[in-house]
Amino acid sequence: MPEPFLKFVHRWLVTTIAVMAADFLIGGISHSTIQSLFIASALLGFLNAFVRPLLLFVSLPLVIVTLGLFALVINALLLLLVGSLLQPDFRVDGFKSAFLGALVISIVSILVRPFFPSSASPLGQRPSQKQAKASKSDDFKGPTIDI
Repeated sequence: MPEPFLKFVHRWLVTTIAVMAADFLIGGISHSTIQSLFIASALLGFLNAFVRPLLLFVSLPLVIVTLGLFALVINALLLLLVGSLLQPDFRVDGFKSAFLGALVISIVSILVRPFFPSSASPLGQRPSQKQAKASKSDDFKGPTIDI
């Protein structure tokens, strides 16, 4: 399978696991079927990929002043939007539930992402073919710093 497709599937699975954990831990977040959970996580991933960067840019002064904590408010608003778009199959009761859900989703995503080696985590990235070839090359005689 192509690597970009695998990255997409891994991110989607990580987001689905995180949304499932938020559903389990936060009383104000619920889904009716497993399909609605997968659709909600796909929609959340789409919004995080395309809308979230724009919202972060517009609110950059607030993000800087709050040392990044305002990003959780943006995540909560996106989770509320997903809940309102997928009503009644996926429900988010209010901003408090959305904020706590965004916090849970962020923490679970950070904890689960390393278990998917080809996802966007730096710990799980494999070297590209060019990097692997350069590291095996005899032409390179300089010091190597491997992080």
